[in-house]
Amino acid sequence: MSRLGLLCLIISVAVSGMAAEPIKVAAAADLNYALTDLAAHFEKATGTKVLLSFGASGNLYSQLQNGAPFDLFFSADEDYPKKLAASGVMDSATLRTYAIGHLVLWVPNSSALDPGRLQMNLLTEPSVSKISIANPQHAPYGRAAMAALEHYGLKDKVAGKLVFGENVSHAAQFVQSGNAQAGLIALSLANSPAMISSGKYWEVPAESYPEMRQVAGVVAASQQKRAAQAFLDYVLSAEGAATLRKFGLGTPAKP
Repeated sequence: MSRLGLLCLIISVAVSGMAAEPIKVAAAADLNYALTDLAAHFEKATGTKVLLSFGASGNLYSQLQNGAPFDLFFSADEDYPKKLAASGVMDSATLRTYAIGHLVLWVPNSSALDPGRLQMNLLTEPSVSKISIANPQHAPYGRAAMAALEHYGLKDKVAGKLVFGENVSHAAQFVQSGNAQAGLIALSLANSPAMISSGKYWEVPAESYPEMRQVAGVVAASQQKRAAQAFLDYVLSAEGAATLRKFGLGTPAKP
């Protein structure tokens, strides 16, 4: 039996008898493609349906604080889950770093500008009148984008060009649709089929923004803890990590 087959068997045993109820998962918007892929494989292996709700990590954090009935939370940072665990909303023993996020500068194929050559100086070009980023008030990728702009001394120079998406997925949609000429977005979205075929990007050096350690865990009030933990274990498995890497999400170093 292959490693994947064995893993699926273990997961199936772990959630046996619990497949009737779906797992409700709150997930950061940068996981739109990667987690959808993983959820489909998990459902096929176990019969347990995974209901995914994507959004800005800060907004999902607020929903969980207010009692939203999720079983799992995949954040794009480590602070929101730790705060929820400290207040008893999440089970602190289940918190795990599942990925390292990366920021890219993306432009559509129609742009004459080359992000690989111009790098962050592309944002100061006269033809770039709007730069899309996620709202830094509640989106970790938005905060990373602002940190990168400050690192390169561009924060004040391009402040008037910034347009804010509700989350990083919305920011990607802005630039992909032509409503912005450039975007600072998640590598995991830039690597999605639609964006690979419609644009080009430069990966922003990791030292220009704080490390994006993305943390997940089980919600303390969940009635589906075994199934939720099984899905989290699958995401953390070698097969899960391979899928995350396919979309550009780094594998965290072992503690």
